[in-house]
Formats: sequence, C-alpha cells, structure tokens
Amino acid sequence: MKTPQTPERRKKRSRIVTRSFGLLLAVAIAGLFTYYWFENYYPNGERVQPDFGGLAKPVFYRGEMLKEEATGENDALKLPLAFMKEKVDPTIFHETATDSVIITTQDKVLRMKTNALTATVNEKPLTLKFPIVKKGDHVYLPIDPVKQLYGMDIRESEETGVVIVHLQGDTVQWGRANGGAKERPVAMRREPSIKSPIVADLQPDEEIMLWPEKDTEEWYYAQSKAGIVGYVRKKDVAVDRVETIPPLVDPEPFVPWKPTGGKINMTWEHVTTKNPDTSKIGPMPGLNVISPTWFHLADGEGNLKNLADASYVKWAQSQGYQVWALFSNGFDPKVTTQALATYDKRMKMIKQLLAFAQLYKLQGINIDFENVDLKDKAKLTQFVREMTPLLHEQNLVVSIDVTTKSTSENWSMFYDRTALAQTVDYMMVMAYDEHWASSPVAGSVASLPWVEKSIVQMMKEDRVPASKLVLGVPYYTRIWTEQTKNGKKEVSSRAVFMETVVKLIKDKGLKPTYSAESGQNYVEYTEDGKLMKIWIEDETSIKARIELVHKYDLAGVASWRRGYETPNIWELVKQTLEKRSS
Repeated sequence: MKTPQTPERRKKRSRIVTRSFGLLLAVAIAGLFTYYWFENYYPNGERVQPDFGGLAKPVFYRGEMLKEEATGENDALKLPLAFMKEKVDPTIFHETATDSVIITTQDKVLRMKTNALTATVNEKPLTLKFPIVKKGDHVYLPIDPVKQLYGMDIRESEETGVVIVHLQGDTVQWGRANGGAKERPVAMRREPSIKSPIVADLQPDEEIMLWPEKDTEEWYYAQSKAGIVGYVRKKDVAVDRVETIPPLVDPEPFVPWKPTGGKINMTWEHVTTKNPDTSKIGPMPGLNVISPTWFHLADGEGNLKNLADASYVKWAQSQGYQVWALFSNGFDPKVTTQALATYDKRMKMIKQLLAFAQLYKLQGINIDFENVDLKDKAKLTQFVREMTPLLHEQNLVVSIDVTTKSTSENWSMFYDRTALAQTVDYMMVMAYDEHWASSPVAGSVASLPWVEKSIVQMMKEDRVPASKLVLGVPYYTRIWTEQTKNGKKEVSSRAVFMETVVKLIKDKGLKPTYSAESGQNYVEYTEDGKLMKIWIEDETSIKARIELVHKYDLAGVASWRRGYETPNIWELVKQTLEKRSS
C-alpha cells in the first residue's frame, strides 16, 4: 500500500518538473539561437577554385569575363577578334573572302592576313612579330599592333593565365585588403554573403581592383591582380589610389579646306563623254568648288573609267575654284557588289583615285555611289573608311553624296550616314527628287518643307554634324502632264532647265502664283486637253533653300548642275550666302 503524498511533496515534485522543463526549454532556445546564429552569422570557411567557365586563358574587362578566351602567352598573346569588335572598335572589319582583318583609324589603314607575318599600313609593308591565327570559327589578333593602335593596357597573370584588359582613358579604383590589427587574410567570396564559399584569401595590404558596377550596400565587387573576381566586405577594404590608363596621343587631325569665314558654294559639272569648252562658261560669282563627274567604276574588278581633263583643272583653279572630282559607281548594283567584295579590289580603286588626283592636281574627291544593294551597306562604309586616310595623306578633301532618308533599300537605306559622317569631311545631301521622273503623283522636285524635314532628320537621327552637311539644291524642275485615259488619270513628266520654264511662261503669257505649301512659285495651264503643272525653280525657291543653310548653320550648298541655271542665280546664291556669313 502506497503512502499518500503530502501537499509538500507534491509541490516539491511540481517544482522539479517545472525546473526540468524550463531547463530543457532554455537548452532548446539556446540551441535554436546557436543554429540561427551559425546559419546567419558564422562565416562559411569552405574554399573553392575560381570559376573560369572551363577557359584556360580567360579575358576580363572591368571585372567581366568574356565568352571567348585568349590564346598564346607573353609577346605571343592574342586576343579574340570578337572582344576587339565588341569592346574596343566595332569598325574592325573581318573579310572572310581574303582571310583578312582590316583596321582603320583616323590616319591609318592596317591590313593583316591570317597566318601571314607581312601586313600593310597605308599600303606600305609592315612585318608583324606574330600573325593573326584562326581556330575553328574564332579569329585571334596579336597584341602588339592593337596595343599600338588603341593604347590598350594588357596584363597577363602567370599564376592563373587570366588576361586583364584596360582601354585607353579607363580609370581603375584600387583598394587594399585590411585584415585588422591581427593582419588576418581577407576572404574574397563568390557571392556577396558570408555564407558564400571563399574563392581567394587576400593577404593583408594586397591590392585589388574595385568594380562598382556590381557593388552592394555592404560588399565590393573586386578583382585580384591574378584575375580572380568575387566579393569582399567593405569593412575589410581600404579604398586606395585611382589609376588612369594613359590615352593615346592622337595624330594631328586632317583639317579640310573651307572658305575663310564663309560657306562652301559648289556645283557639279556633268561630263558624259567630253569636257565642256571652258571659254563658253560664263562667270559664276561666289562659286568656290566645282565637281566634274570624271571617274566611273568600269567593271567588277575595280577598274575606273577616266574622263578627266588637265586643261579644265587649270581653267577652274585659275578662276579660284577648288576641283573635287566626282567618283561614281555608274549606278550599277551588280558591278558595285563585285568591286566592293574584297580589300584588294577596293584598294585598286583607291590607288587609281590617288594617281588621278596627283596627275591632275586635284584638291578633293566627291564620292557618288547610288543604286547600291542593301547587302553592300557595310562594305561601302568600309570602302570609305579605307579610302579617307589615304586621300588625306595627299591632302585631298573627301566628300560623299547621299540621298534623303526613305524606306527604299537601293535608293536610301544602304547609306550608313552616321558612320560615313564620322569618316568623311563633308556630306552632300541630294535634297531633290521628292517627286521623281516616274512619280505617280505630280509635285515639286524639292518642296521647302520636305527639304527642311530631310535636313533635320539627318542631323537628329543620324547625328550628321551641321558643320559637315552640304545642302544639295536642284537647278532643274519638271513639267508635269496629267490626262485622263479610259477613265484613269495618267501622270508623266520631263525634266527641264530653269531657262526653259522662263521662256515657256513668257511665250504663253502665264502668271505664276506663290505656293506657301511648297515654298516656291507655281503655274499650271492646259495644252491639247492636258493639264500641265510646274513647281518652279527660280530665285524664290533657291533663296529659300540658302536661308536653310544659315538657319541650321550648314557647311554650304551644292547645286545640280552647272548649265541648268539661269545666269542671275549665281549672284543670288553668292549674296544670300554672304549676307549672314560675313
């Protein structure tokens, strides 16, 4: 028989149970707290190898590892072409047809061929220490020429093989690992967390590069001199010096000719078979540049047809005119494709132009490539990039004619106006043929609002500087014929000189009226039951366009073409150009 528990014994036992439960609860809480602290505040001590994605020779730029690795080492180190195009110079041109890489700068054209130690700079031989190499689909450039051309700083780690690239003008913020009073190593971790594994132990005072693009509130994204990247706590880093990669000393820029204190006033001289009799050319006051259409692409091999005349040059220069001979592709897209296809063909054309310029004592070349397939857009731009430094070597002004912007591939879209404007000295915008010969609707050759819109569009969208933009104006117009046949309106036109319209108005006793919509005079009449319409090119329309040159401070004006104008136009252009330039 059990002895009954007294109240005192029951209380004592209850206290023991309570104390035991409290102790167990305290232990549990302490355990949970320890676990929580360990999980959240105890640094991970695991060490892992840096992850270079399986690349043996990874390349880094500003802490970012590139997709392609380098090849070689030390002086034989080579960088992937893809990196050079993406980060250094997108204009580097890889020509698969000739296994060539062509680099163009302000004053140089460097051509290197795969596995060849002989290259050319401005068509002069250059011996390379190491050639371009190709591995599979990847092309690699030797570092020596690219360092010289681009001022790159390339650092290769013997420890890891990592290649760190800095570009001219880059700034690098350096820091130092700060291990505290005990000078302990500082952990660089894979992610910005103490729970992330350690990729490198930074020794006290070790220098690291800090790349702020990936910083967090408490962590620096850093890179060691060995190229290892990761995160370091900000409290463990002392921010140190800023290194600036020295910029290249640019060569003296080519300064193209321009009239002192004035605007370019150019006209094209249309030469088809033989040159004009200069004794019959009347005075052209104010004119300072003339561009005879002398050189034409003859075939797909890059041979040029030459219509130049030394006596014409002598006459023009005696009148104070600069001679910027026009070079045309003949407006043949197939032949143009063939001639632009390779560096050798492009250089063949360039060398002929250089020889002609020297032979005839020319002062410039005006490029007029029209009706070009859209697929040749990059090659046309490359051609101009290759041509310009060599023409500048002979002190020749380089200009190019472009159409206004439209969605027509062969008429407008093949021009990379932004890239071309960065290369040439002047860009002539042919601001005419708003309504062309076979236009289904009658209208102005170049209404004033359309011309102004075209100028603004090119400056804003294509970033063509006003100081390079020359406004092309027409010295011709069209007589439009509208008639109804079988219930359907038919439209046709013919281009005529200014003088033709003056005579027609006089002979028929017509009275033109000013069209505010087009910004020019307009007249219409009937003839044999047909409605005839003319948007007139005269002093009114030409003066309005010259005012646009002043409004947007363009480089000047270029007229198509000499011989289409009435004699009074020259004095009008001269006075209007000088009125606000003086």
